[in-house]
Amino acid sequence: MTLPLIGILRGVTPDDVVAVAETLLDAGITHIEVPLNSPDPLTSIQRLAETFGERAVIGAGTVLTINQVRDVHAAGGRLIVSPNCRTAVIEETHRLAMQSWPGIVTPSEAFDALDAGATGLKLFPAVQVGIAGMKAVRTVLPKGTLLYAVGGIGIDNFGAWRAAGIDGAGLGSALYQPGQTPEQVGDQARALVDAWQKAGGQS
Repeated sequence: MTLPLIGILRGVTPDDVVAVAETLLDAGITHIEVPLNSPDPLTSIQRLAETFGERAVIGAGTVLTINQVRDVHAAGGRLIVSPNCRTAVIEETHRLAMQSWPGIVTPSEAFDALDAGATGLKLFPAVQVGIAGMKAVRTVLPKGTLLYAVGGIGIDNFGAWRAAGIDGAGLGSALYQPGQTPEQVGDQARALVDAWQKAGGQS
């Protein structure tokens, strides 16, 4: 079963991206985003889509505009992750049959995102909202809404977030930092996946 984890490769370069992503897939992380503030991100996304398109869901993070959605789609990406909630961006993502994960903090943002066709919701920054805040948002969301925590979530607190009702997580600096070798990233990926599974997050 696919793990509900999104690997965030912020700062990765096109020369490194395929080898790094391979280690994520080997660890079981099959959703991978390259934030658009990385070096030459569309080239990285294109290389990932060409190499792993049948094995993984590849796309972009830090997507802020409709034109960026279209650029990612043209590069072969099928995943759009944003730090904010912009209904026009979500609607365009939905129109292009891509996965849409907008950033939300408030119930108003959450319902706007769902109404626009979001695949799921990215609680960001999770460390700022906190578990109590997440639980308050979770109680009003429609049944079946996917809520992923991003920002400050990792091995040390997977269990608490999972027990409180989070569905998945986006993994950033705990998973990858620019300059790390594929071997280092692989070790981190396996440790994070193992921690998630031990926290009861297999599903």
